[in-house]
Amino acid sequence: MRFISFILLTWVKYLSTLFYKIEQHWLSDEKQQHWQDINLIVILNHTSLFEPVLLRNIPLSFLWRMSNQLMVPGADNTLQRPIVGKVLYSLVPGCIPISRKNDDTWTDFLNKVNDKKITAILPEGRMKRPTGLDKHGNEMTVRGGVADIISRLNKGKILFVYSGGLHHIQSPGDKFPKVFKKIKLNLEVVDITQYKYLHQAEHEDKFKTNVINDMQQRLKSKIP
Repeated sequence: MRFISFILLTWVKYLSTLFYKIEQHWLSDEKQQHWQDINLIVILNHTSLFEPVLLRNIPLSFLWRMSNQLMVPGADNTLQRPIVGKVLYSLVPGCIPISRKNDDTWTDFLNKVNDKKITAILPEGRMKRPTGLDKHGNEMTVRGGVADIISRLNKGKILFVYSGGLHHIQSPGDKFPKVFKKIKLNLEVVDITQYKYLHQAEHEDKFKTNVINDMQQRLKSKIP
């Protein structure tokens, strides 16, 4: 399964290189040399299921790690879709379904998070429509799940992926993506221990609030 995942991830990487131009900027001094230390990927500004094209500039060595170590929480209703679900599971065997109900699926996911895995999350928890709102017409906000993950990590680095948005390539509901478009992307590497120190709080709820506020500020100021 790992080999299949690696082949598919590599295929997506090179197809996106062929069909899309990327305008990418690093916002941190720590860059490519720290890929081996990354164990949390935070993707901000979630606009499309076509976001695997953001793999374009990820080195093959990190894709190999991802094929075996990557864990991603996914909405159960998305992963149950016959085509989309199969594609996502093939790309990322570590997709773990979670529901939006008050049940144990999120706790079960968190129990699998550790420093040896690579965890990826889209903190807004749903896709932004071209209106700038979610599908129910509500304002997009960061949810607290990312803070739950960070609290369980003790070392390594966070890779922040600030997407400029992909509505011009594929909006939610579109059957086919458009090609030969430009993708705008900012990247930033942050040490997990330092991040936790900067947002530490006496109580867990306050730590979660601090992280949410920080993520909201990043959405406002660091998206290209």
